[in-house]
Amino acid sequence: MENETARPVVVPVPEANIALPGELIMPENPKGLVIFAHGSGSSRMSPRNRFVAGELRRAGFATLLFDLLTEAEAMDRANVFDIPLLGSRVGHALAWADAEPAVQDLAVGLFGASTGAAAALVAAADRPDVVAAVVSRGGRPDLAAEALPRVRAATLLIVGGADHGVIELNEAAYAALTSEARLDIVPGATHLFEEKGALETVVERAAEWFGTHLRT
Repeated sequence: MENETARPVVVPVPEANIALPGELIMPENPKGLVIFAHGSGSSRMSPRNRFVAGELRRAGFATLLFDLLTEAEAMDRANVFDIPLLGSRVGHALAWADAEPAVQDLAVGLFGASTGAAAALVAAADRPDVVAAVVSRGGRPDLAAEALPRVRAATLLIVGGADHGVIELNEAAYAALTSEARLDIVPGATHLFEEKGALETVVERAAEWFGTHLRT
C-alpha cells in the first residue's frame, strides 16, 4: 500500500529469555495502533488477520502483528490454549509499544481472533490504563473468564450467525463484561467468516469501533 512504512520488530519476553517476531506497519499520520492476537494454531502470518490489518491501515490505523509463541512453544498444544500465558504475551507487546518511539503516543486497541480474543481481553484487564478498545472476531472471549469483569476497554464481539455454539459463548462473555460493549452477529457467517462479504463486514465494524474509541 502506498505511503506505508513497514519494518520487522521483536517483542522481548525477559522472563522466558525469548523475543517474539513481529511486523509493525504504519500509514501516514496514524489515528491509533491496533495490536493483533491470533488464534490457536495460527501465527502473525494468518491470512485473515493480515487482510483485516491491511484494511484497518486503509482506515488510518497502524498495525502490529506478532507471534504469541515461539515455534518450539507452539508445538506444545497446552501452550496454544494457555490463556494466561497468551495474555501475558499480549501484555509484553503492549509494553513494547509503550517504549517504542514510533507508536508510544498512539491510543492502543487490540484485535483478537479465536483464543486470541481471550488473550486480548486478559491483557486489557491487566492494562486498563493502556488498552482503549478490543475487537473479537469469531473469538472465545469466555475463556478470559474472571478477567472479563475487570475489562475497562470498550469491547466489540463479532460472531458469525452460523457459528453455532460460539454465539452462546460470546453471549455469556458479553453478559460478564462491565465495560461499554456490543455483540454483533454477522448473518450467515461461519466461524472463519469465509462467506462472500463476511470478512469485509468484520473490517467495517472493527474500523468503526476503533475509530470511535481510539483517541490519540
